[in-house]
Amino acid sequence: MAYVDHSFSITDEDLMVDGPYIVRNRPPIREIALAVSLLVFGSLGIVIGVFMACNQIGGDRAHGVFFAILGAVLFIPGFYYTRIAYFAYKGYKGFSFANIPPV
Repeated sequence: MAYVDHSFSITDEDLMVDGPYIVRNRPPIREIALAVSLLVFGSLGIVIGVFMACNQIGGDRAHGVFFAILGAVLFIPGFYYTRIAYFAYKGYKGFSFANIPPV
């Protein structure tokens, strides 16, 4: 019979002990609000920029292209972190509110 050293084994009682490590999976409200606002302002920037570039509002097409690029720069992180927050809220495997960096 094989020798089993039980002095270093982990039991269910060891895992149930409340220690200094408490896992909190609460949604970070400020970070999600920032992500949603980036998503909204980025979408508006893209739409307004394309509209300005097509109709040459504000002088020439360069102003519209600038707004569209600025909108894309805001849209990309806003979409990414809003997607992570949504999937973490729905409970999809591999997504957690801990993946959203603090502000």
